Amino acid sequence: MSANRRVWFFIRKSLLGGLTILLPISIIVFFFRWIYQTVTHMISPFTSVFINAFGLPKFVADWLAVLAVMVLCFLVGTLVATRLGSWLWQQWEENVMTRLPGYTTVREVIAQLMGNSSDSPFTRGEVARVWLYGRNVDVSVTALVPSRHADGHVTVFVPTGPNPTSGFIYHVDETLVELHPEIGVESMMKTVVACGAGTALLFKTDSPKKP
Repeated sequence: MSANRRVWFFIRKSLLGGLTILLPISIIVFFFRWIYQTVTHMISPFTSVFINAFGLPKFVADWLAVLAVMVLCFLVGTLVATRLGSWLWQQWEENVMTRLPGYTTVREVIAQLMGNSSDSPFTRGEVARVWLYGRNVDVSVTALVPSRHADGHVTVFVPTGPNPTSGFIYHVDETLVELHPEIGVESMMKTVVACGAGTALLFKTDSPKKP
């Protein structure tokens, strides 16, 4: 091997090695940065209260607001878990909240995302590999199967990375779907958050099955 090729090989190996280490870290940092920005935007009214009342720096006010919201959620959840609290909430929800336009839809969506719904794809969905463009096209996607149809079609949810709660819904023929019951939803979601990293190990199986 000539000196130039050895130098090029060393440079390429070093770049790929650095990319292998830094890319997962960058994805994780991007993901948590996105979460932080989303949360701080949602709690901005609480942050303003802490800033105006106590003159705190925005960073400190953000974390205090997050803590206050968590404490509030804990207290409300504790109250609703009691028999009296559950009854009061049911009465309030049935007589007041359900009359608000869009409330039922928003509640169902949140229940799906939080896994509190019995039909949530994030708790009951089956992990699958789907050939959206036909088996003769060597392109497949990682998906969840939340529903099956009597006519042989399957509804699949294809999450997008790094935020797996958003994605696309397709209705495809069952012959295009390869189920992987040995793969847990949580393991599948980790690869989505990592923008595909780890998918090779995820689908390393000899026993896929059709729906």
